[in-house]
Amino acid sequence: MKKNHILSILLFSALGLSVQSCSDYLDSDYIFKNRETIEKVFTDRDKTEAWLATAFSYLSDDCADVCNKRQTPHCFADDMYYGDDDGSIQESKEGELSYNEFKEGTYDENTKQAIWQRCYRGIRQASLFLQYVDMNKELEEAGELADYKAQARFVRAYYYWLLLRRYGPVPLLPDEGLNYDDSYDDLATPRSSYESVAEYISQEMALAAKDLPLVRGENSASRPTRGAALATRTFALIYAASPLANGNNDEFAQLLVDDKGERLLSPDYSEEKWAKAAAAAKDVMDLNVYHLYTTDIRSTDSPAEPATIIPPYHEIYSNADFPDGWKNVDPFESYRSIFNGQTGMLDNPELIFSRGRNIGGQNIRDMVVHQLPLTATGWNTSGLTQKIVDAYYMNDGTNCPGMNSEYANIQAYNNVHRLDMSERPKGFTTQEDVDAGRYKPLAAGVSLQYANREPRFYASVAYNGAYWYLGNEEEAEDRNKQIFYYRGKRDGYNAGMFWLRTGIGVMKYVHPEDTYLNNDINNLRYKPEPAIRYADILLMYAEALNEVSDGTYQIASWDGSTTYTIHRSIEEMRKGFKPVRMRAGIPDLDDNIYADKETFRIYLKRERQIELMGEGKRYYDLRRWKDAPVEETTPVYGCNTLMTESEREMFHTPIAIWNLSATFSDKMWFWPISHSELKRNKRLTQTPGWTYND
Repeated sequence: MKKNHILSILLFSALGLSVQSCSDYLDSDYIFKNRETIEKVFTDRDKTEAWLATAFSYLSDDCADVCNKRQTPHCFADDMYYGDDDGSIQESKEGELSYNEFKEGTYDENTKQAIWQRCYRGIRQASLFLQYVDMNKELEEAGELADYKAQARFVRAYYYWLLLRRYGPVPLLPDEGLNYDDSYDDLATPRSSYESVAEYISQEMALAAKDLPLVRGENSASRPTRGAALATRTFALIYAASPLANGNNDEFAQLLVDDKGERLLSPDYSEEKWAKAAAAAKDVMDLNVYHLYTTDIRSTDSPAEPATIIPPYHEIYSNADFPDGWKNVDPFESYRSIFNGQTGMLDNPELIFSRGRNIGGQNIRDMVVHQLPLTATGWNTSGLTQKIVDAYYMNDGTNCPGMNSEYANIQAYNNVHRLDMSERPKGFTTQEDVDAGRYKPLAAGVSLQYANREPRFYASVAYNGAYWYLGNEEEAEDRNKQIFYYRGKRDGYNAGMFWLRTGIGVMKYVHPEDTYLNNDINNLRYKPEPAIRYADILLMYAEALNEVSDGTYQIASWDGSTTYTIHRSIEEMRKGFKPVRMRAGIPDLDDNIYADKETFRIYLKRERQIELMGEGKRYYDLRRWKDAPVEETTPVYGCNTLMTESEREMFHTPIAIWNLSATFSDKMWFWPISHSELKRNKRLTQTPGWTYND
């Protein structure tokens, strides 16, 4: 294609998946009002940078990793739910998706499809940038060209990553775009196999990493680093190694084919895929840039910044500094501060990638608005399930009484009869307990089911009777206040939609100063999006090594500078698993648990469930593990919200929640492709279980 072809033709030919009018895709026209030629665009520094910025702009809104439900409902799986727009109370509004519609898969093929369009537009934008940016000699002379090209390569591969985890196998477009002179049928592009897409992401991220810096400054904090590229590479490889895409021969996998009838999910199992994923995680670890965020022990005490609650004594961990123990850290504040805005992006050594403030509408602050109680002028509609509440450990690392005790996790929670009510603690804290310093941080009148839990529980769960500090509330009586969800209380059950269906709220992401006073989002502290955290990489390293049980593999590092010997090593698995537990203030696992592949897998899944709660990981984890048919169909349990304070024991007796759905069907392994895309691209095949036509 000649360089002097006008921009509109180039944009059209680069996408290749659509025959709509050019105007539908000229998202960059605001920069090029005069239909400028490629030479004018990519020889002008400002316009070149604006082009790259546009490529990144599609990462916001529906393409965000952590966002409120109207953009990314996938942050809500079997642990979190949202109650507003509940179909059992009222019909969900047009363009919105109620929790039950989301959970039941009753949305249609054209629901929530903006991510497909945004990703492919971003891919096109980045591809054109890479094709023509060498024309800009000013960037080359300034030494910025390599970085800019690496950024474009990163964002293009990241869009493919977002598509892969949601849609599974998707079309891989030629890097140089498609020729607009070709016929419509020749422009049509089939799905590539899951393995091919993952490998493409892996290769592109390795190439990007070579020219990306290890760290960014304040003005470019939301742009990718080498670690961001290598971490995304780890995601793609571990997903490709997981049961959904590795050795999957179930009925759904047999039906998911391209237009030639070729399978898109590999029926042949390869353990080496796990070894490659482990090596990719080690690539990130060996950068020696990231470590888990911790805060020092705090001796002063205030409602907003409580004194450190020291974990129960352990002869090893209580006497060792982090990461070998918890002697010098505050586990509660270390975890809480990552999410609530207390710690900025550049001050958090475990934040590998974040969009920063470029999340778009329905960002994390909007999610917090729905978590805040009515007392803080919040919506009081996003809450937690009993499953995640029971998943949190006691403060000594044991299981909470009454949870499924046959396993070390929630794996068999779907059998309701195994939920032993007789073992659950009875009774409530008293003012005498508070005065004596028992059951910290519980105030008086709180169920003993919530006593002596691990610090991440108190940083994440707004249990009945929890303190909401609400330091910026206008009325003094609304500050530093216990919030109860009993029927008849302000934040309890009511006939509308502003109440917690399980009687359990979400404290994660909430800062003590947050309030939605005057419906002003700026009254909430900004929270950096935890798109990729180092804790996630560490846990994936341990997970991948656990699955390498039958051999030893020699895997080259991302840049070929060294070769890793990958095998199932308890010592190496501990490097991934133990630091997360030490930061949380709970003991590491015993050797016999590490030694058993099946048992460790159970603990690993539970640790991800707890550590990454509310970060958009659980929904996809359940699918890649093929656990969704069990975990997603488990009845949602919670408190009996019809009970008043006079019936408080009955309130805290878990019951099935009638208006929160729990179901799963095979078509929900991946999101459907929209009818409009299927019509435009005749070689696209639909996800099994979904329809081809309106």
